[in-house]
Formats: sequence, C-alpha cells, structure tokens
Amino acid sequence: MREQYMRKGDGFLLVYSVTDPQSFENISHFYTQILRVKDRESYPMLLVANKVDLLHLRKVSEDDGRELAAKWKIPYMETSAKDPPLNIDAAFHEVVRIIRKQVSGDSKKKKKDMRWTKRKSSSARRLRCVIF
Repeated sequence: MREQYMRKGDGFLLVYSVTDPQSFENISHFYTQILRVKDRESYPMLLVANKVDLLHLRKVSEDDGRELAAKWKIPYMETSAKDPPLNIDAAFHEVVRIIRKQVSGDSKKKKKDMRWTKRKSSSARRLRCVIF
C-alpha cells in the first residue's frame, strides 16, 4: 500500500520526531524505498524534524538531522505543530518549491530532447505531496 502512494507522489516530506530516535532511524528506510520505487538517484524531498518545542525530551539533535539531509543532498527544516505552529506551512511550501524546480528542470530537459525526438502527447499534471 505504501509503495502505491510513493509511485503517485511528486514530492515527499520525510518527517521524524526529535523525541524518538527510532523514527529518525526509520526515515532512512523511507528515503531508500522512495528512490527504489521511483527508480531515481534523487527525488524532491524535504527532511523535517518535528516536535522541536519539546526541548527537554529531545533525543535527536539538530546536527544529526542536518548531517543526514546533507548526506542525501536534500533540504532540512525543523517544525512544531504545537500552538502556535512553527514552520508547518513553510515545510509544505518548501516541498512544493522543490517539486516545481524539479518539474521545471525536467521540462527544460524534455524541450531540449524534443528537438531530436518525436513529441509525445502532453497531458495536464497535478502535483502530489506525500508525508512519511
């Protein structure tokens, strides 16, 4: 079931809790699975550390998150859904920016390639974001 969502997603928020080291470790599995399902070396993703308001319970450091994001060459953001929310909207906006940048880059590449190949029919495309 999860792979169906991965096939359809145009971008992904990889969210873990800073209070749960196991959720941080599980993110690597999702990252690898997304790349495998998409059959790509990279894909629009954003690594998101959640629950940063719980300073006294924090077990995954900001440095750990930033290092993992740098290793994967994806952006990193810290969030909290507690009232008032911190960077929740910004995370969604950022993943949409990443998707659009990817789509724009793909379009330029396709236009360049079209000079040498027959044009395939184009269809309207909706962007989809999946959260893990």
